[in-house]
Amino acid sequence: MYVFGKRTLLPGVAELQPGFVEIDGAQVVRSGAGRPTDGPFETVDTLVPGYVDVHCHGGGGVAFATDNAADVDTVLATHRVKGTTTMMASLVTAPLDVLEQQVRLLAPMALSHRIAGIHIEGPWLAVEHRGAHPENLLRDPNTPDVVKILDAGQGTVRMVTLAPERTNALAATRLIVERGCVVAVGHTDGDYDAAHAGVEAGATGATHLFNGMPELLHRDPGPALALWRDPRVWLELIADGIHTNLDLIAHVMASAPGRAVLITDAIAAAGAGDGDYIVGAIPIEVREGVARMKGGGRLAGSTLTLDRAVRIAVSAGVDQADALRAATENPADYLGLDQVGRLAPGCRADLLDLDDELNVRRVMWGGQWI
Repeated sequence: MYVFGKRTLLPGVAELQPGFVEIDGAQVVRSGAGRPTDGPFETVDTLVPGYVDVHCHGGGGVAFATDNAADVDTVLATHRVKGTTTMMASLVTAPLDVLEQQVRLLAPMALSHRIAGIHIEGPWLAVEHRGAHPENLLRDPNTPDVVKILDAGQGTVRMVTLAPERTNALAATRLIVERGCVVAVGHTDGDYDAAHAGVEAGATGATHLFNGMPELLHRDPGPALALWRDPRVWLELIADGIHTNLDLIAHVMASAPGRAVLITDAIAAAGAGDGDYIVGAIPIEVREGVARMKGGGRLAGSTLTLDRAVRIAVSAGVDQADALRAATENPADYLGLDQVGRLAPGCRADLLDLDDELNVRRVMWGGQWI
């Protein structure tokens, strides 16, 4: 089976150009520039890999933080129709026994590749920049607790967000990285030096850069600049026009080529509309698509889907190919997911058929249009 795209995001090629993929079963076996010459093919306007969301909490009215396995399928289906074919399950701060139970529920789904892995966002965060995480449950990342959660995941916890200034955070970072997980600096009250120390200890991610951390000031640039300027760090960005100024997002993506990772940080309200929700134990109200803690408080995740994040980034002046890579190749590289995010031989046949404005027309998942 061949699919030809008038504009195709090919691996290692800077711009969208005519290209094709050959699919055998659920796998890409060949890709290249131009039209295929040895068989019939179908033609689409814009052909790109399925989107990869490494930071998402929910959608379709439910969350990954659940005791009901059916909720996980609802979240995945909600985002899949919008082009996200690979999804990490992000969990929020909870009592450790509850968090352990949630990880144990999700681990088999990661082992069977329904999800790409588990992201632990909390409880090892700063009180001052906790966002919608409950203050009374935040704590230092002591080694027994960290080991307990990692062990519960049976190797499926792929990412942990930490505030590097917390007691034992640097030792915890080294431990987590040794266990094969990515550590991302986030929800931190640390300064430039604290963030740099976290990176030196092994952190390679910035959890939603600028959000959940001190502001970048000209005399006190804080953690954001330390993460932004370090070539070892992948930069998560919520491109919804609410969390971060879009001109700033465009500037970050231009100044750190190949390191931007578009995320949704979506909560249960994504794909479900305005209303009242619970994130962890925190009441959230969603009004006109904006999620805040009850009573007009702090932002509490988003209602974003990755297809819209890509279009919003492009509307801010980001090159289309760069925006698409920030939702495909870059997040896959960030977490070491080597079989998704590219139209390359050996990758899973997850494809998107987009129109010229990057709206999703069709989604191929594992070699089948759905």
